[in-house]
Amino acid sequence: MAKEEVLGSLISIGTYEEMLDELFNLGHLKQSSYVCFANVHMVIEAHRDKSFRKVVNEADIATPDGRPISLFLRFFRKIKQNRVCGMDVLPDLLKRASAEQKSVYFYGSTDSVLQAIRDKATRELPTLQISGMYSPPFRSLTEKEQTDIIDRINQSAPDFVLVALGCPTQEQWMAQHKGKVNACMLGLGQAFNTYAGLEKRLPKWMRDLSLEWTYRLYTEPGRLWKRYLSTNTLFLWLTFCQLFSRKKTV
Repeated sequence: MAKEEVLGSLISIGTYEEMLDELFNLGHLKQSSYVCFANVHMVIEAHRDKSFRKVVNEADIATPDGRPISLFLRFFRKIKQNRVCGMDVLPDLLKRASAEQKSVYFYGSTDSVLQAIRDKATRELPTLQISGMYSPPFRSLTEKEQTDIIDRINQSAPDFVLVALGCPTQEQWMAQHKGKVNACMLGLGQAFNTYAGLEKRLPKWMRDLSLEWTYRLYTEPGRLWKRYLSTNTLFLWLTFCQLFSRKKTV
């Protein structure tokens, strides 16, 4: 898919339906590939870290997950781009995978979250093929453990591997295993919790105003306040700099 640059990150351009179709093209081909869902946090991490920027820019698809990303594309690139959010994609992908007999593997998060996902999917999508689930330990894995995990995933032959390790770990994991995991990998992070029903999602009008981060900050202030203070502030500053630079050249 075509991509446009947002503060150094290359973001895929297209409608929600086009991107979902492209995901299934990758899954159908059993092509080792990976998909990022780019929000402000990811774009700022990529701006700060050249090696992580490479990870994002080499993704087969990097959707504009965050509302500020889609607004940036509209204002600076004149592209009427809507959000393609992982929290929307996950349930839609599972429904379509069930209908098209595609299999999915869940990697990451915790055993309790994975069990909640299995319970919901079994109840609502009884024909969905879940080829496996695995919650890795919260530590660095040995080389043998990494190899064993990849072998386990490939032996189950999924079409999609859904990954929830948090940004930037999940994106780095997918990039590291491109060419090793025989499936389309998607870095879905917090979407696991939302799909499982363990976290509420804000009403659409609040999402349209880019206020999702405020709810997450409210629920996890100790862990997230530094991240949001630094990433949101820097995103606004860099956007202002782009605007100022643009006005100078006009």
